Amino acid sequence: MQQNIPEAEIYEVGKNKLKNPTIFVGFVGAGLVGTIAVDHMINELDMKEVGFLRSKHLPPSTVFMQGRLRHPFRIYSNSDGSICAIICEIVISQDGIYNIAMAILDWAEKKGSTEIIVLDGVADKKHDGNAFFAAEVDLCRVMEENDIQMVPQGFITGISGGILNECLIRKIRGITLLAKADELTPDPVAAATIIDAINRVYDTEINTKNLKKQKEQMSTDLKELSDKYSEHKKIDSNMYM
Repeated sequence: MQQNIPEAEIYEVGKNKLKNPTIFVGFVGAGLVGTIAVDHMINELDMKEVGFLRSKHLPPSTVFMQGRLRHPFRIYSNSDGSICAIICEIVISQDGIYNIAMAILDWAEKKGSTEIIVLDGVADKKHDGNAFFAAEVDLCRVMEENDIQMVPQGFITGISGGILNECLIRKIRGITLLAKADELTPDPVAAATIIDAINRVYDTEINTKNLKKQKEQMSTDLKELSDKYSEHKKIDSNMYM
């Protein structure tokens, strides 16, 4: 019955107060930096699920945490609707990138969002403690003033690149915050570096002390997802700098 599954569509659940939210996005990438960082933000800011994305381009998978099933591609909001987080805990195939990026941007525009921040890792032997950015011109000075280094050149492909590319032709500003990450295992320290950068730029107060201590635990808990990314990376690496 795949003909009944949409190319990509966002379904809202419950009531939400989203109004011009700043949107943070995390997908499976090097060191699982994006998913770890966004998941930590969701927990620390006590965000609630407000929607999910359904697409025939997503593999037939579901996620369970503490025995509870949940969609692998979810949307969250903080209590006043000013911050939104999108997280996907499965690898997205190349075939679905355009449709999924379009669905996210269409939905973001309807909610009045003007800024989307993609969080991701760049595969390296180890994290160096620095946060990097690539952004549209009017945001460069803001990032540099907050100790975030500009990426001089490079390529961003995959779903992260698809979203940022779509931002260029819309009124939503696209930014990516990056950190070099362990290419073989989950890297919560790199994720913490990105969150610390978010705290400086967006005046959030997200505690990262516990996150920095969880590398060994996450290496066990997220091993399967990390292995799936490693398999996918052999076909398509999504970040070069």
